[in-house]
Amino acid sequence: MSVHPLSLRHWIVWALLFLLAGMLFGPAVERVFIAFSTEPRAVTARGNLAEDERNTIDIFKTAKPSVVYITTLKHVRDFWTRNILKTPQGTGSGFVWDNQGHIVTNWHVVKKATEAIVRLSDQTSYNAVLVGASPEHDLAVLRIKTSASHVQPLPIGESHNLQVGQKVYAIGNPFGLDHTLTTGVISALERSIDSEAGAVMEDLIQTDAAINPGNSGGPLLDSAGRLIGINTAIYSPSGAYAGIGFAVPVDEVNRVVPQLIAQGRYQRPSLGIQASDRSSAQILSRFEITGVLVLGVASGSAAQRAGIQASRLDERGIVLGDVIVAIADQPTENIDQLQKALAKYRVGDTVKITLWRQGENQQLEVVL
Repeated sequence: MSVHPLSLRHWIVWALLFLLAGMLFGPAVERVFIAFSTEPRAVTARGNLAEDERNTIDIFKTAKPSVVYITTLKHVRDFWTRNILKTPQGTGSGFVWDNQGHIVTNWHVVKKATEAIVRLSDQTSYNAVLVGASPEHDLAVLRIKTSASHVQPLPIGESHNLQVGQKVYAIGNPFGLDHTLTTGVISALERSIDSEAGAVMEDLIQTDAAINPGNSGGPLLDSAGRLIGINTAIYSPSGAYAGIGFAVPVDEVNRVVPQLIAQGRYQRPSLGIQASDRSSAQILSRFEITGVLVLGVASGSAAQRAGIQASRLDERGIVLGDVIVAIADQPTENIDQLQKALAKYRVGDTVKITLWRQGENQQLEVVL
């Protein structure tokens, strides 16, 4: 069947008209259709927060007023004008220790600074003074002048009974972002790392809670919201979070900080003896005993007052002195273990020492 030419032209005209109408009115029609089809959906009721979520929120709200933001400055004299210029040194975290305005942080946060500014959670800022520092523990204490009602000390916990797997919460100021909360667990205990002071920091808490530059000096909390450590270092090839962070245990903090406040420095307790691991190993091997052989006793020392006997030489050769085999029932097979055991005490504490003397074990009480 053939199509009349007029009919073909008729359909072509109508097709062009429809195309033109679509181009002119299509977007408007589409918008009307979308307007009717994209109304906001009904909100699904969330219900109550999970118990662990509520606990995390409560911990953050309670601890936040105690966590501070620390900015450090360094004074530099301009070579030409001789004017003193203040240049930014860095930022870090800290927390309120007591109602007297003492702020605890890491020593490496403030060690190169000549000025420190502490900003509280209410955004008020104070110039801080350095009260004391212990580089070997990477701890420092600052103080700000404010009323006791304006600061909120953190509750203090304990670290000697921590367990791997416990939940922990870190609050700090990573990369200058104040009051950031990260969560994780205790990954390991009794870790040792080299400090910036060149000493070995021992018994550290390892955690997978995210710790980044700027978190240093901030608190590590347990699920009860108590302080259990101070975030001090990260292990990261890139310098950012890599899943391993370290914190100074609170038992050590609670031993060192009061001394820094009272004396400005940490005084390590000692016995006042002379000893050598090499000499101890060589001499004691024949007696099948391990410990620290006392080679000398300092005059007026704690060891002398307790009656600890030193080794000596006579015409027959070496006369063995006492061998320290334990401090408070903790074995001391070498000097490092002896110092580690003593570090748990303060000057003036009384400690029980187990000695090997002339083939028998004896116990003495020594005032450090």
